Amino acid sequence: MLNRNLLILTCCQAISVSGAVLVVTLGGIVGSQLAPTPALATLPLSLMVAGTALTTVPAAMTMQRLGRRLGFAMAALLGAVATVVAAIALERASFVMFCIATMLIGGMLAFSQQYRFAAAESVPTRLVARAVALVLFGAIGGAFLGPALVTGGIPGISDTPYVGAVLGLGLCYVVAAVLLLGLREPETSESVLADEQPRPIITVVRQPLFIVAVMGGVVGYGIMTFIMTAAPLSMHVHDGFSIEATAGVIRSHVIAMYAPSLVSAYLIERFGVRRMMALGVVVFVGTMTFALGGREILHYTWAMVLLGVGWSFLYIGGTTLLVTTYRAAERFKAQAVNDFSVFGSSALGSLSAGAVLHYFGWTQVIVMSMPLLLIMMAALYLARSAPAIGYTPERN
Repeated sequence: MLNRNLLILTCCQAISVSGAVLVVTLGGIVGSQLAPTPALATLPLSLMVAGTALTTVPAAMTMQRLGRRLGFAMAALLGAVATVVAAIALERASFVMFCIATMLIGGMLAFSQQYRFAAAESVPTRLVARAVALVLFGAIGGAFLGPALVTGGIPGISDTPYVGAVLGLGLCYVVAAVLLLGLREPETSESVLADEQPRPIITVVRQPLFIVAVMGGVVGYGIMTFIMTAAPLSMHVHDGFSIEATAGVIRSHVIAMYAPSLVSAYLIERFGVRRMMALGVVVFVGTMTFALGGREILHYTWAMVLLGVGWSFLYIGGTTLLVTTYRAAERFKAQAVNDFSVFGSSALGSLSAGAVLHYFGWTQVIVMSMPLLLIMMAALYLARSAPAIGYTPERN
């Protein structure tokens, strides 16, 4: 199954995730040092997520016009520019400029979120789940590279903390841009699209399975981002754990997000996509249990590990389900609707996490996440026998 596209996308997924890990780890910490009020400490991280949400539709339309290869490469270069802005912001102690930089990184991430769709388009339909899982598994590299950049980066380049980290990330983005220029456009586009008549987008999005697929991403990403945004700030600033310990917990979380990719395709083929998504909800309940059980490193670690596993099952399941609900000619619009919904909810979660943590504390962050799990489980139950009325043509 492994082909040139999947190899490139897997490598670039590692680089993309390393940038997200770096901002997740440092965003609240740098924000607490530069923000005019503690309630805005997580704003840099929140703006990264908001940048992703706002760029999802332009990203899909750009790639529809220019193709995956150029769209992805241009986005990687945007990320490199963003890291230079971040370095200047740190040197000048400019909170506003640092926020702009993280928002630009979020824009780059909107493009990289489509790596999974590019992977799905690069293999036959029967291998979609495996291709998506493989590319997402590449993020394991980011789980190690991101924390390594936080604690190391380019040594000796500046006395200002974290400048070497963000510039090191910039070099990684340049490498990604070069790799992505070698991407081959999927062969689906011309032969299949000529024979298809796309349906109105409202017809696509009204399908019960489309709604459930989108909800998997919305609930999974929304809860994950809400808790993940608050966790480093709660650990390092409120509870006094070291930056190394905090980065280690985030690394464990990211590994847990993507390690299940090794078995998720098997679980989908063996038990079905909706059962795997239901299992993701159950794992999220485990997150809540550990998070409410205490404030030691052990509690944070297990809560964040289970948060990553639950996200993985909902996100991979939702993506796999989504591609059965639209035709090839409809894919860019359907993917744009999905990603805008997913990252819009993620942005809301991230934007509210800092204020909820500041005014109400860590416990309330966890408690506020629980109703979404009930809604997700109810949606899975109600759509248990709903058929998909779209299709994804067989690709060679």
